[in-house]
Amino acid sequence: MTYIPSEKLAEDAKKVLEEVNAKTEPLGPRDRMAIPAQEMPSQDPAVRRSNMEEVALGYTPEQAKLEAERCLQCKTAPCIAGCPVGIDIPGFIQAIADGDNKKAVDILKQDSLLPAVCGRVCPQETQCQAPCTVGKVLKSVDKAVSIGRLERYVADWERENDLVEIPAVKPETGKKVGIIGTGPAGLTVAADIRREGHSVVLFEAFHKPGGVMVYGIPEFRLPKAIVQKEIDALTAMGCELKPNFVIGRTRKVADLLKEDSFDALFIGTGAGLPRFMNIEGENLVGVYSANEYLTRSNLMRAYDKARADTPIFASEKVAVFGGGNVAMDAARTAVRLGAKEVHLIYRRTEVEMPARVEEVGHAKEEGVIFHLLENPKRILSDERGWVRGIECLRYELGEPDDSGRRRPVAIEGSEFEIDLDTVIVAIGNDSNPLIRQTTPGLETNKWGNIVADENGKSSLDRIYAGGDIVLGAATVILAMGEGRKAAAAMNRMLSEI
Repeated sequence: MTYIPSEKLAEDAKKVLEEVNAKTEPLGPRDRMAIPAQEMPSQDPAVRRSNMEEVALGYTPEQAKLEAERCLQCKTAPCIAGCPVGIDIPGFIQAIADGDNKKAVDILKQDSLLPAVCGRVCPQETQCQAPCTVGKVLKSVDKAVSIGRLERYVADWERENDLVEIPAVKPETGKKVGIIGTGPAGLTVAADIRREGHSVVLFEAFHKPGGVMVYGIPEFRLPKAIVQKEIDALTAMGCELKPNFVIGRTRKVADLLKEDSFDALFIGTGAGLPRFMNIEGENLVGVYSANEYLTRSNLMRAYDKARADTPIFASEKVAVFGGGNVAMDAARTAVRLGAKEVHLIYRRTEVEMPARVEEVGHAKEEGVIFHLLENPKRILSDERGWVRGIECLRYELGEPDDSGRRRPVAIEGSEFEIDLDTVIVAIGNDSNPLIRQTTPGLETNKWGNIVADENGKSSLDRIYAGGDIVLGAATVILAMGEGRKAAAAMNRMLSEI
């Protein structure tokens, strides 16, 4: 991944667009596929290492027009089948090509309430862009139409031009619904329920709403102001927000139904319980879960060292265990917090990494050191009980495991050490057990996720669930898709009582 200055990308796009506009005949499939895929402008890596501002800068109007012109408008629209919420992708892209951004936004918002968020953080390359015909013909998903970047472009255009419209709300029904958790699933359900005229109260355990979009995803990937705009839209619709409200402690689920007269509840508390490796030294000072590290930086603004109430320890040498998006977020945050070296330890190869290719590329540009086919064996302590390093093993790939990826096999006698003062464990999350433990009769699976049917209905009457608390750690758009299904079922149920 080679960094190209934004100015050059913009200049190149203008030249190509002039050539496209100069054609006297309508563009055919070959003409469209000959248009180069538009790279996303971004901050210079040397500059962004020292700031928390968004890395990706968004398409210019010329780039968006060119990228939209690459779409073949396939009759079969395989991209729609790859979208968890079924957005009319050819429709909104054609509107961009026609210069009608307002129409593009309107089409998007028929199915997606968070296009500015999804356009930034969803893994389109494994969802809607994976079956794109352009990518298939050109034999590379990197050459597929950049659906996510176009989604972001028009969502940003709407917000920057103050054209965001508050959804209409039907007459009040007198029914009251509680939404537990304000992540993507909860926000989606809240909007769809409120539109039908039902009263909506959102409960948030933290002091700020937004769930993983606020505490988990760094500012440089998803600016918090964008998430706040979505929260503002819900409160403008009449939804009530109750922060610092921990269901299972402040109130139990049963209390909300029996004593507070809620007609239905939606549980969308996500997957926020960090996993650890259970290796020697994980209790040393200087070992963080990625959840704690990112929450302190993102939600509590620990990166603002002059004003932060709870600053993070100033690390010199950091190791991050894991290969997913959370691991990349933690590693790239450590860079911005001033670490001189950041090592990412992953036991498979880059091909098996679950992180988005774009995030891996950005991490490399920013100087993160990748240790592939290596894994920590133990964390080493100094005389004070602080982290002083890690002992690692080298690995090779064996036969595929249950995930379909080749199983990493340790190479005997390959131990080596890396000197460090900080370790961040980013190997995944499970669901918080609090609601499960305080709600008798609520069925969960062996991983602690709530069991829900195809409509999001739990084992208890009038209680629905969706997002990561049901799916396990997934994506924003998948959580939204589950939320929309649950909201539709809840609205049907509410209309019958």
